[in-house]
Amino acid sequence: MRICYFGIYDQKYSRNRILINGLRKNGVEITECHSNQQGIGKYVDLIKKHRQVKDKYDLMIVGFPGPQAMILARFLSRKKIVFDAFASLYDSVYGENNKSIFSNARAFYFFFLDKSACLFADKILLDTNSHIDYYVQRFKIKKEKFIRIFVGSDDSIIYPQKEEDNGKEEFLVHFHGLYTPLQGVEHIIGAAEILKDENIKFNIIGGKIKDKWGDKGMKNINFFSWIPYENLGAYMQKADVCLGIFGGTDKAMRVIPNKLYEALAMRRAVITGISDTIQELLTDKENVLLCKMASAEDLAGKILELKNNAELRTKIAENGYRVFKERLFPKAIAKDLIKYL
Repeated sequence: MRICYFGIYDQKYSRNRILINGLRKNGVEITECHSNQQGIGKYVDLIKKHRQVKDKYDLMIVGFPGPQAMILARFLSRKKIVFDAFASLYDSVYGENNKSIFSNARAFYFFFLDKSACLFADKILLDTNSHIDYYVQRFKIKKEKFIRIFVGSDDSIIYPQKEEDNGKEEFLVHFHGLYTPLQGVEHIIGAAEILKDENIKFNIIGGKIKDKWGDKGMKNINFFSWIPYENLGAYMQKADVCLGIFGGTDKAMRVIPNKLYEALAMRRAVITGISDTIQELLTDKENVLLCKMASAEDLAGKILELKNNAELRTKIAENGYRVFKERLFPKAIAKDLIKYL
């Protein structure tokens, strides 16, 4: 099979890297038709580059982000095109603010791009069934067009490292992420405040999070600015527990965040907010520990539960890693996709 991976996608972003590397590991010949140019120049560049490869592939995948590239691709090729929508442009900018499609011209433009890209695609990739349901309802796209492909994690970068006995006495909780509503950072901060006398330390990585909370004098939280992705595993390896998302927003209820896959790949016990979406993949107290969304109190209780129950903590970590090794490393993710191509 020969695939043209097309667009203005972020080549370093985990979703694209995992699919491209995974497809190659399954013997697929990948030709990247990609542009890093700015403005209208990137589309001119893509047109020129596509001319050179138009007879060298059987089907096309448009990488993320890429609604504009998807629309262009349809005019360039009559071969089967698979659009990795992954995340709605409209939803990312306006969805969590509950703004109407018609609230302003920019909102309508993003909605138009998302819907048009889906209409032009032969198949559409999304990461969860809940996300598919959102697209079907929001953009009125037939459900048959969608394929659920979990995100997974790149095991060449994120993998269990040698455990070091550094004599640490504190129970360490790890979180990394952006300061956005779905993350629920304020609930993590609240849980840390509740647990301030429990010999529990939090490592929280994220520049904007540090900017907002770093000067509040919270002695049981270490705040870090953003770190290179290649160094993330070293921070996660030190943790006893890794945290997912807790925002309780509509978007939080339909996604499985990258950080959760990364924790599974690191063989770390994970706590995240409960949703139907997370239960598409994981089971409470078997390979994840679920807590109420948007509840610092419940999150604090779950952290204490894992601190005081090493057997449960180890069980969740080992079972989660088993799920990763069976289904969520790049070759397995891509093998799942190939079945639908």
